[in-house]
Amino acid sequence: MNGTFDVIIIGAGTAGLAALREVKKRTGNFLLINDGPWGTVCARVGCMPSKTLIEAANAFHRRNTFEEFGIRGAGSLTLDIAAALRRVRRLRDQFVASTLKTTEALGDRAISGRARLLGTGRLEVNGKELRAHNIIIATGSRPVVPAPWRAFGEKLLTTDTLFEQKTLPSRMAVVGLGPIGVEMAQALSRLGVDVVAFGERSTIGGLSDPHVNTVATDLLNHEFPLYLGEKADLDVVDGGMQVRTNVKGIVVDSVLVSLGRQPNIDGLGLETLGIELDAHGLPPVNPHTMQIADLPIFMAGDINDHTPLLHEAADDGHIAGINATCPTPSRFPRRTPLAIVFADPGIVTVGRPFNSLDGDKTLTGEVQFKHQGRAVAGQRNKGILRIYAEPESGRLLGAEMCAPAAEHMAHLLALALGRSLTVHDMLRLPFYHPVLEEGLRTALRDLSRQLPTCGESDLAGCDAFDAEALD
Repeated sequence: MNGTFDVIIIGAGTAGLAALREVKKRTGNFLLINDGPWGTVCARVGCMPSKTLIEAANAFHRRNTFEEFGIRGAGSLTLDIAAALRRVRRLRDQFVASTLKTTEALGDRAISGRARLLGTGRLEVNGKELRAHNIIIATGSRPVVPAPWRAFGEKLLTTDTLFEQKTLPSRMAVVGLGPIGVEMAQALSRLGVDVVAFGERSTIGGLSDPHVNTVATDLLNHEFPLYLGEKADLDVVDGGMQVRTNVKGIVVDSVLVSLGRQPNIDGLGLETLGIELDAHGLPPVNPHTMQIADLPIFMAGDINDHTPLLHEAADDGHIAGINATCPTPSRFPRRTPLAIVFADPGIVTVGRPFNSLDGDKTLTGEVQFKHQGRAVAGQRNKGILRIYAEPESGRLLGAEMCAPAAEHMAHLLALALGRSLTVHDMLRLPFYHPVLEEGLRTALRDLSRQLPTCGESDLAGCDAFDAEALD
């Protein structure tokens, strides 16, 4: 290929494909380069296979509620773990195939190989130098594995390898209790694995509200032991793995390492751009334009280390794709922050997290789901939701929760936050009965009692019955 491309995209993950979609609308003079397997991290080793495994785990765990519902014989149910894992891989392959349709249609516009920047507008791939007016870097990330641990071989798993297992060991440790660690620890436990989990922080799943964190950790502790606030280390002992902290040592068959993800920048040549890199080797990236400094180079997705979530990566790619094909980059407002951990109950942060708020200038509304009517009916009556608002205006600021139907209430709150709604605005909305969202209304009413009252003709003032059958 000779000449200069309008745009070269490095990386065919979520951000790269989103960028490609916008670039194709504006020019046919582009190139997509991808190193390693095609198909997004989400489809291959992330969101989709993990949720497929979680669904199997939760379906089997549901048997523990059968007796209360009057369903007998739950004790005779068994789980074929090998079959469950085959289903994960079968669906995973379908998800990956759906992402490959776009790139397979590109022909020689898609190249497999590792790209290395040679400077602004120049890069090398497969021994050939290529030039472009604009470059989009979307090389993604990979699981963090401390260098000394890499010698443990197959006894050490990450999400890159977990879903390839034909079966599961009887004893496992999960090291790291961020969102992925929490999800996988609970799922593995519910699949019948003897799980023990370790987190260096005292908080889990991205939570910062200590009240919500206490409820979440207590609920998980009923399913498997958690050791928090201690850094864990690993050793090989008697054919197994020992996980050690300052106060505890536990022997397991294998360890799932969930210490977060690191950007794929090795050998990328960012140092050739002539700009200062941070301590992690990353350049400054404007989150509203995705532009690196003032260069015709854009960085999108997990690699930019802003918010490693699929919808954010897709937005990054969208912004980068547009700006890489326009004379002057446009600034895009970003969405309301939203993060969901698919545990049971679900763990959510939406809007501003608790630890970013000034306690003297924030009101908090709370609901516990122990006696919430619909939750009781479905044996889902556990968890907590806390919402934060401004004292003067009643404008919603954010929420954290460990609650049933958390993923749905999170989207409702994200919509409210994006529209700058107040507590009374929310209470003017209909809440059907009986639904779990009535718990959200309870927390809003708790906030409303701390605000100036609304007018008598305002339905935002419709109060609770204080009866679980009605609220």
